[in-house]
Amino acid sequence: MDKQPMIAFIGAGHMTKSLISGLIESGIEASRLWVTDRHPEKLKQLAKKFGLQTDTSNLRAAKLADVLVLSVKPQDIHALAIELKDVLHAKKPLIISIAAGIHTQHLEEWLDASLAIVRAMPNTPALLRAGATGLYANARVSDAERDLAESLLRAVGVTVWLNHEHDLDIVTALSGSGPAYFFLIMEALQQGAEALGLSSRIAKLLTLQTALGAARMALESEVDLKELRVGSTSPGGTTERGLEALEKGGIRELLQNALQSAKERSVEISQLFDKE
Repeated sequence: MDKQPMIAFIGAGHMTKSLISGLIESGIEASRLWVTDRHPEKLKQLAKKFGLQTDTSNLRAAKLADVLVLSVKPQDIHALAIELKDVLHAKKPLIISIAAGIHTQHLEEWLDASLAIVRAMPNTPALLRAGATGLYANARVSDAERDLAESLLRAVGVTVWLNHEHDLDIVTALSGSGPAYFFLIMEALQQGAEALGLSSRIAKLLTLQTALGAARMALESEVDLKELRVGSTSPGGTTERGLEALEKGGIRELLQNALQSAKERSVEISQLFDKE
């Protein structure tokens, strides 16, 4: 498109705010952004902060949208689809859904089988523009629309395209749930340091900075994680002794089990909507 697309968000939650902030910082004009929500106070705050257009009517925003972002709770998607179906059949915008567990098959059945639909699975660090998002497109999404969807989600972090929709269940288990896994690990490290005698303030600061530093080293390095681990481990030293304790405790199996369990739950949640 020669001019910037009109992007409408249905739902004014945290992820919408993050995406809007990233889009504006990346050069999208606020006048090209719409947000709808049932709560006028949320809309008032967004309008004041970003200078964008807001409305309590989903239909009015959908009629104007080149891109319609469904940013509502999964249980609200079916009712929303019934409300918007006729408008979307006529307008045929690109649909981007960030509702967990709602397959493109559901959206095609509830909205319109001819619509171009992208499912996105961002994670909570998107709030800091440090997110990781998995993307899947149905067969009606053009190359230009793929680029458009990617640029939208890339405004809040890194994006990866998936060839198979069921891989979004793995993404949900890894990057979707992953921040909580790392929070648990950091929490345990802080508590361990406190038990050994450090103050809570110092233990927390060192834990967080160490996690940040390790992540930055991994992101900015050209070698894989195993090489980084080996390179950080002196034979016979303290790190080697600590790693031996982690391996003996089964840390790899525990984390793999966590991913498997989270993936299974993601599948279960998706299957609930098969009955809709």
